[in-house]
Amino acid sequence: MPPSAEDAPDLSGLIELSRVEHLDLKPVILRVQADLFLQAAARDRAAVEAFEALACGLIPTVDEDTALIVAQKLAPCPETPQAVLARLAERGGPVRDAVVALTPNLSETLLAAAHRDGTPLEGALARRTDLGRSAQAALTAEGDVSIDLTLARNAGLALASDTAESLVARARGNAELARALLARTDLPAATLAPLFLLADAERRAGIVQAVEAVAALRPTAPAPRDLGRVLTQFSAARDVTGFVGALAEALGLPTGFLRAAPDAGTRYDLLTLALRAAGLDEEEAVYVFLTLNETVARSAGRVFDLVKLFRTTSRPAARDLVSAICDRPVSERPARPETHRPYHAPEAKPRQPERAAPARPALPGRLRQPAS
Repeated sequence: MPPSAEDAPDLSGLIELSRVEHLDLKPVILRVQADLFLQAAARDRAAVEAFEALACGLIPTVDEDTALIVAQKLAPCPETPQAVLARLAERGGPVRDAVVALTPNLSETLLAAAHRDGTPLEGALARRTDLGRSAQAALTAEGDVSIDLTLARNAGLALASDTAESLVARARGNAELARALLARTDLPAATLAPLFLLADAERRAGIVQAVEAVAALRPTAPAPRDLGRVLTQFSAARDVTGFVGALAEALGLPTGFLRAAPDAGTRYDLLTLALRAAGLDEEEAVYVFLTLNETVARSAGRVFDLVKLFRTTSRPAARDLVSAICDRPVSERPARPETHRPYHAPEAKPRQPERAAPARPALPGRLRQPAS
């Protein structure tokens, strides 16, 4: 059974030794007393007040490392006196941040003590696991990369849907933030679609499956006529500018859409998704992989990976993935009305339009005889 506060050993001898010149035992006393306070099975009022008086007297005198260790131990305990936590928070820096992040009761008194050094608290607040939707929104509104990273790495915090979407949107241009979000296990796969290019194979498969479930519910317009022939001609000539321009035009994207890829290594993955979204068949896509870029063509493993990506992603899913990655809608070119031809079975006869019946000639009116 853990010892109670009443069973704590007498440390009066250590206190006397702490007064000896060149012998500083105050850090040891503070850490020992903190451990005894936390291990006590019961803490009566006298024990709490005695610990509070001792700790508040020692905290300003100990070194930074000792204060941080004590703060990390005492802050999570709901029975730690607020005066002790306030005295720790007043030290500022990492000690203050540990108190703000870990204490279950963040009172106004404690916040006032934490604000005394004048430095922002948002980074410490982002480490808390009990932040509600409004608190998360206030933190993301700061637009601070370090706060965004802290929220993304806070595995104990359930991110609100709007917070997750804001962080994912910012992660398009921040690979470190993207990897922190992809490492979380609580975010829906569809929410992570804009970060598809930075995901590993397993996470990519989950994202494709989630996107496919929604994308397949919408009709897909026919592919632009002769686009495959045009693109393969550009590819054969290794006219990258013409190739990308024609592909971008077909998808309604800007010619620099490939710059949405976070690095050069994933640019061809985005190109592959764009080819799939544009409606090219597999043979045409493979021809592009083997002709457009000599470096890619020489790597059998890279070509194999691109073909696998093309095969395992449906056209509707590729369309939505390109749209999510580029943060722009991919255009859909519907068939022109004049090109529509209804299908008739061989034995059916085309229905002829009905002819209007000729108008009957008007009968001559009978002349009215005047009265005699």
